[in-house]
Amino acid sequence: MFDWLGDILSGMGDAVSSTFGSIGEQISTAIWNTMIQWFYETIYGAVADFFSMMGGMGAEIFDLDWVNATIKLFTLFGWTLYIAGLVVAVFDVAIEYQSGRANIKTTSINILKGFFACSLVGVLPVELYKFCISLQNTFSHDLAALFGAGQTVDLSAASLAALTAKFLTGVGAAQATLLTLLCLIAFAYCVIMIFFQNIKRGGILLVQISVGSLYMFSVPRGYTDGFNQWMKQVAALCLTAFMQTTLLYLGLLTFQTDLLMGLGIMLAANEVPRIAQQFGLDSSVKINMMSVVHASTTAVNLSRVLTKPK
Repeated sequence: MFDWLGDILSGMGDAVSSTFGSIGEQISTAIWNTMIQWFYETIYGAVADFFSMMGGMGAEIFDLDWVNATIKLFTLFGWTLYIAGLVVAVFDVAIEYQSGRANIKTTSINILKGFFACSLVGVLPVELYKFCISLQNTFSHDLAALFGAGQTVDLSAASLAALTAKFLTGVGAAQATLLTLLCLIAFAYCVIMIFFQNIKRGGILLVQISVGSLYMFSVPRGYTDGFNQWMKQVAALCLTAFMQTTLLYLGLLTFQTDLLMGLGIMLAANEVPRIAQQFGLDSSVKINMMSVVHASTTAVNLSRVLTKPK
């Protein structure tokens, strides 16, 4: 008799549950979209502010007075070690001359090599690094001309242009979805990582100059393996700075038309040091510690002998 009442109550329960389920789904979707929008706008604002503060690519560090004073200090230290190595080389020739095994020609060439090395150890790395940066700027002008008029060669402006073209939200612009958020994070990671690597590379070159002065004791004596490795590291540092910045700029120009291709090119820029290392051009601060320790120990022992009271 009351079956119809049960059907009505069951229908009302189904309607209420479906209504609340739909409302709950809408609320969860709205919360998710709001959270994505907040994350997107926060990261976009932070990345835009950082891009606006980006400056040069590390060569400006050598315009600082304290950096020039540090380079001059280690250059003078290298000359001191060179003079000590020159004295030791002369004594080595004198000792070998007594046994008839002296080679004055080879010793003279090694002394001349040491003289040129001391003269250039504090000058050539800095000038080579500045030359690579200026060469990259010239190359960027040519690349901008290939991609069309209106392209900027400034890395900060190019990054801001790519960021605005692809990730600016608003009417007719990008929508804050999970995919665009992930692409924004990947884009910011590529640019910021390469930028800090280039900034760090100026400090690494300063460390390389200070380490290079330690080899000046060994070069006049004919031990040039460590110094040759040091020269390869300096060349790799400059090559890496040129290639990374060029690939980053190419990625920024490509990013405005092809998002995934641009990200791939910018990610490839991070692999330049590893690829250069495969060909013996290690751009890291790894050095031949045995050669440095040997040169430092010999110089310290020699200074103790010379300053020992008689």
